[in-house]
Amino acid sequence: MAKLVLLRHGESMWNKRNLFTGWVDVPLSEKGIEEALHAGKELKNIPFDVIFCSTLVRGLMTAMLVMSVHADGKTPVVIHSKGKLHEWGSIYSEEAKREIIPVFSAWQLNERMYGKLQGLNKKETMRKYGEDQVKLWRRSYNTSPPDGESLEMTTKRTIPYFKKHVMPYLQKGKNVLISAHGNS
Repeated sequence: MAKLVLLRHGESMWNKRNLFTGWVDVPLSEKGIEEALHAGKELKNIPFDVIFCSTLVRGLMTAMLVMSVHADGKTPVVIHSKGKLHEWGSIYSEEAKREIIPVFSAWQLNERMYGKLQGLNKKETMRKYGEDQVKLWRRSYNTSPPDGESLEMTTKRTIPYFKKHVMPYLQKGKNVLISAHGNS
């Protein structure tokens, strides 16, 4: 039976500062690195066949750190889907292909886009707009933050991607790790 592991990235530098992050490409904090390594130790005996992650560095860092302590010792390699990066990143050795785990990075797995809230302090935003309004922006299914995505909009990109790209692996009995975000 196939296994699917959904993993939220470790603490980012903006999570640490309590800032709305969304699509701002912020790396993991020191604590986030430790969290990713801890998750890797917890997951080290699951024989993953493929990894999917968002295009945001915190999702990719988490996936790479998880695999850095994995029992199978395979090297995670980002597989680019088109253009020169795909051509130049091709692996021609069958032996090398057996020693890697493919990592597919997709914008459809990115965090919810928080629009004009990105970079704002969450507590200050609550003081300015009220706790109820901020809660509505963050937790309502169909209400968007200013110039951002609602959770409904987020699901309209994540679910089709999951069905088209992830499900075929699961249906073939493959073990899949998705390293993404709390809202994706």
